[in-house]
Order: sequence, then structure tokens, then C-alpha cells
Amino acid sequence: MPVKSKKKTKKLYTLRELERLAYELREDVIKMLVEAGSGHSAGPLDLAEFFAVMYFHVLNHDPKKHDWEDRDRLCMSCGHVAPIRYAAMIKAGYLPESELMTLRKYGTKLQGHPGIQEWPAVEHSSGPLGQGISVAIGMAKAAMMDNKKHWVYCLTSDGEQEEGQMWEAAMFAGNNKLGNLIAFMDRNFIQIDGPTEDVMPLEPLKKKWEAFNWHVIEVDGHNVEQIIDAVNTAKAITEKPTMIIMYTIPGKGVSFMEYDYTWHGKPPKSEEAKIALKELRTLKGKIVGEHE
Repeated sequence: MPVKSKKKTKKLYTLRELERLAYELREDVIKMLVEAGSGHSAGPLDLAEFFAVMYFHVLNHDPKKHDWEDRDRLCMSCGHVAPIRYAAMIKAGYLPESELMTLRKYGTKLQGHPGIQEWPAVEHSSGPLGQGISVAIGMAKAAMMDNKKHWVYCLTSDGEQEEGQMWEAAMFAGNNKLGNLIAFMDRNFIQIDGPTEDVMPLEPLKKKWEAFNWHVIEVDGHNVEQIIDAVNTAKAITEKPTMIIMYTIPGKGVSFMEYDYTWHGKPPKSEEAKIALKELRTLKGKIVGEHE
């Protein structure tokens, strides 16, 4: 089943092509991290399908004009997963591919956490967990007041659901019926200190967000079709914001990283990267499905 990318990119992507693209983005992340010698591995790898879908299907954007007034906005509340966003944006044409290897280097646009001063195309600076959702809500409220038609999206992590600011923001958005705001949660069940349910149990997340007057959808975060369908459903909900909870596997695609919280905040070493790239390239060739 073909899915149309936005008119700005002009390419038709099948679901299978989006799946393959996700694995290409994972390869880029591994290369970036090993070159940088620092950074986060688990989260960026598990968000590859999400960013493939956003930049190559969902977002109305123009890589050649990042400040286009009518563009959709994509905020990141969990700035530490920046490598996968950078990989997707570069693949989409925001920067030359050679920029990938500048991750975390002095003076680069690709800082460890996105910085609007270094690269305005990332929309806003992010780092401290729990703050990005407030930025997105401000953008959504402003757009509603100005009668703008673009969408505001925000990616959050599950660990930051422990932050009080998340729930203050959730209350404001629900109370103001921000139907132009669609948020996503990377529900990978890990944070830097261990499994989320050991550090600070978060469930029942769906019921909590619903209690704050949000529409909530749960999806497999590695199923591109489910992510696309969830966004389409969210766009039909006009009287409240939507939270899409994406269940993901941390370190997705690299066997020795999957489900291991210790990979939350460290990069692979050179020999580990070779193994990871071999696994990812093999998996990419074995992605199967009926979507053509």
C-alpha cells in the first residue's frame, strides 16, 4: 500500500520503504555515535520508525526553507535522542550527509542536545527532561490564537513522565482543548538508572493522560502503519490534545543492546559498532511484509 509523503518531498514511500529507511537511519546513528565517542544509543535506535514516518510522511515541511511559516512543528522533550532526529533530517535534505560525522564536535550544528542557536531548524533547544512538552503547548496555543492551520507535534520519553512539569503542562493543554497538538511517548521502559517500573512506577499511563482530558492511543512503535494511522486518528480529534503511546524496544535492531538499560547513555565502541552494523544490515535485508 503506497503512502504519500508531503508535496514538499514529492516521493511516494511504501510502508516497506519506510521500514527499510528506519534501518538505514539506525546504521547512521551507530556510525555517528562511534565517531563521536559519546552519546545515547538505546533511545535513538528505538525511535527510527517514528522519525522515518515523521520526516518522510507526516510532517508538512520544507528542508530548504526550515523557517517556512506554515510548516508543522516537531518539538523534542527528550533531547538526548538527538542523533536519530539529526539522521532523519539529514536524510530528508536539511544538511549534507557529511555532517553526520560532526555529532557532538566543537562548533557543529549537531550538538549532543538540539540547540536552536547552533541549528534553528530543530525548532527549539532541548535538554532538561519535561520541558519540551511545555514548549510544544505554547506553540499550539499560539497557533490556535492566530488561527493557524499547522500541526504541533512533540516527542516525549517515558522517564520524564516522572517530572511534575509534565503533568502541569498536560493539565493546561487538556483544559485549553488544544486539538492541534499531537504528542508521542517513547515507552521503552528504561531510563538511565534502570527499568522505569523499578525506579518510579509509571502505570497506568493511559488512564493518567485520559484523566487530564487527553485522547490516548497506544501503538507498536516499530509498526509504521500503526504510527501513521494513529496520527490520522489524532487529527480527527478536534476538542482535545492527543497522546500516542509508542511501545518500543530500547536498542532496537542490535541484539546486545535490546532491553538493556545500560545502553541508555553510552555509545558503542569500535568493535561493538562493527557487530551492530552487521546485524542492522542483515535485518534490513530481511524485513518482510505484504506492504509494497
